[in-house]
Amino acid sequence: MMDDFVEREDDDVETNVKCGLREVIVEEPEDSPDSSVAGSSDEEERRTERPRTDIPPEYWHIQKLIKFLKTGNQTATIEIGGLEILINLLETKDLKCKLGALSVLVELSQNLDIRCCIADLGGISLLVKNLTEPARDLQILVAETIYNVAQIRKARKQVRKCNGIPKLVDLLDVSEEYLTTPRDQLGIDENELVNIARAAARALWSVSRSKKNVHVMMKSGSVSLLARLLRSVHVDVVIPTTGTISQCADDPNYQLAIQTEGMIRDIEYPSLRRYCAETIFKCSESAITREMVRQSGGLDPLVIMARNPKTKEDKPLLAAVTGAIWKTAISPENVERYDQLKTVECLVKLLENVEEDERVLSNVVGALCECLKFEHNRATLRRADGIPHLVNLLNYTYPPLLENVPMVLRECAEDEDSMRIIEDLDGVRLIWSLLKNDSPKASAAKSLVPCVKYAIDSGEMVRCFVGGLELIVNLLKSPDTNVLAAVCAAISEVAKDIENLAVITDHGAIPMLLCTIFQKNAFNCVTMHESGVVNFLLKAVSSTDWKLQEAAAGCLANIRKLALEAETVHLIRNKPEESDEEDN
Repeated sequence: MMDDFVEREDDDVETNVKCGLREVIVEEPEDSPDSSVAGSSDEEERRTERPRTDIPPEYWHIQKLIKFLKTGNQTATIEIGGLEILINLLETKDLKCKLGALSVLVELSQNLDIRCCIADLGGISLLVKNLTEPARDLQILVAETIYNVAQIRKARKQVRKCNGIPKLVDLLDVSEEYLTTPRDQLGIDENELVNIARAAARALWSVSRSKKNVHVMMKSGSVSLLARLLRSVHVDVVIPTTGTISQCADDPNYQLAIQTEGMIRDIEYPSLRRYCAETIFKCSESAITREMVRQSGGLDPLVIMARNPKTKEDKPLLAAVTGAIWKTAISPENVERYDQLKTVECLVKLLENVEEDERVLSNVVGALCECLKFEHNRATLRRADGIPHLVNLLNYTYPPLLENVPMVLRECAEDEDSMRIIEDLDGVRLIWSLLKNDSPKASAAKSLVPCVKYAIDSGEMVRCFVGGLELIVNLLKSPDTNVLAAVCAAISEVAKDIENLAVITDHGAIPMLLCTIFQKNAFNCVTMHESGVVNFLLKAVSSTDWKLQEAAAGCLANIRKLALEAETVHLIRNKPEESDEEDN
């Protein structure tokens, strides 16, 4: 079979193959008889008379492999067994062989099928083993190959199992002086060290897609080293560093480490907008991070990017930017700055495109919800004609979006003029229908409280929803505490209408409410007490049904007990301390 692949060119003494980073040179042995002066008649005669038995068959195999590479058919290397040869060469002690093999592998591994084959053939363990070799150009090629291969899950796991993560982290350790000095002012050795750190950061960028790998990275001391690389003047170093940090920011512990190292202040490089915004998005659940972003002047660039038409063409970037605006808007101080930048109007513009990416829409709605906690922004949203767009989003099916839309409409419903628009658009019915879905039940029920409260004729409106009252009563059977609390609050508003009260009573609302209270969940007790349930319980105590009387009395006892405990704690905390003079 090997003869099928043989292509012998008698005039070839040396084959030069350029494969990306390096030039692979395959030479004949110097002591070969055929290495005499080219063009002599004796040499031609010798070549004619006897075969070149001193060249191993693998030579011709690699020649065939290189031909396929030149024509762009990378997957053919699998069929002709070339991949096994390249991986086996990683076990040799010859540096030139390793460099040649890696120069080809780093190109081949850009193909998905070949990545899988490298992992299946045990190539990861050999790559990790070569990370400790002293040759810097070898380390760079190995790290670049790991960056490609670790795009697949199996390879990422193998890197961790082979203890490759600590070795990659060690390669990040380069002098800050080299990182902050332009390349044209660095020597050859210094540039190589910077390139090693860049390649290692790229490898970790792929590896950090695994949560377990992120945990190992943190234990290996990657945080401080990534923070140092982030301050580099070399863009090719900062890009993979920011990408790695963005991946790691999903982990709460890593978020804290990012804050501790003050990385947020350094995430401002213009060409890294997506990864910077993603990191801010993931870390801004913390008040410390939100304050850090504001103090570093990071709010203005986010709004500028959201307005930029070019950003709208890059959906991942736009999703990251709007997500960062959402999370940073949790802090009232940040909303004040966003108001100055007319952020609400900017966000409404993004809602006008009905074909917009659902992740973007979800983040925009989340940001609006935070901004609309301030009364003046409700009027701003109404004037910008944003409410019809929000109501229309209730027809979507994307769960995160359906979680956020009812919450922003809940804020809108607090404004009388905005509530009229919601009613005219049949928005309350659409919110009520979300009670049938799994994910947005709690947010939908919370949104119904002000919608029912501020509707013109809420009693009649609710009764027009076919099966609506039965649906909300049945939600009292939910095992989810958040859903129960929200539904209880909604029922307290619905029950203010005497006809609705009769309907929900017929559906067995009272026993289920009492069952909910008997869980002694303090949050439920407080929520129901604030919703005015005590008056209804007092009426139930005077019922002719002795079981209902007993249940109502027990419910009132639980609420009273919680109130007494809260009062006792309040008195203890506010008890004046005795002075030293009294002790004397």
